[in-house]
Amino acid sequence: ATRSAGVSMVLAGSIAFMGIITAEVLYPNYSTRQDISDLGSTLPPDPIIHEPSATIFNSTMLLTGALVLLAAYLVYRGVGRRVLTIPLAVFGVGIFGVGVFPGNITPWHGLFAMVTFVSGGITASFSSKVVARPFSYLCLLFGGISLTFLISVLAFGLAGLEHPLQFLGSGGVERWVVYPLLMWILSFGGY
Repeated sequence: ATRSAGVSMVLAGSIAFMGIITAEVLYPNYSTRQDISDLGSTLPPDPIIHEPSATIFNSTMLLTGALVLLAAYLVYRGVGRRVLTIPLAVFGVGIFGVGVFPGNITPWHGLFAMVTFVSGGITASFSSKVVARPFSYLCLLFGGISLTFLISVLAFGLAGLEHPLQFLGSGGVERWVVYPLLMWILSFGGY
């Protein structure tokens, strides 16, 4: 079961990376300074949806979420460690929800995106408890980077201050939350 879970995780990470890249390339004048979810739809009041980018991105999130959920089930069957399987399942549900509810569907898109970011960082960090060193340190690093950037964005936003890395654009900062999680999915699946 754990080998199949690993395959599911590697597929999830690979599909996510390639789906995002493909949607970016096909989105007219897209910049990585834009939010990743803009690929599915921008936010109201005047949402912009570009095809085929939207279908590619939303389908990618649905498939990635389903593969992470499958991996959570297989990890549970193989290892039975709820410290990992519960947050991993929540992570999969969050990703799947991002695909079901594109950016123009508020507040659901934002809620599922937040579930994805928080549970992803927690899952990556908690996975350090079920793997050997030195890989456990990498799990903590990937989870820690993601959570640190997420917390910093929330803290600066709540304080009404501009994020120190705002020169990257909201999408550039968001990628410091998301990409460590995708790197973790690939590396943890390979492990």
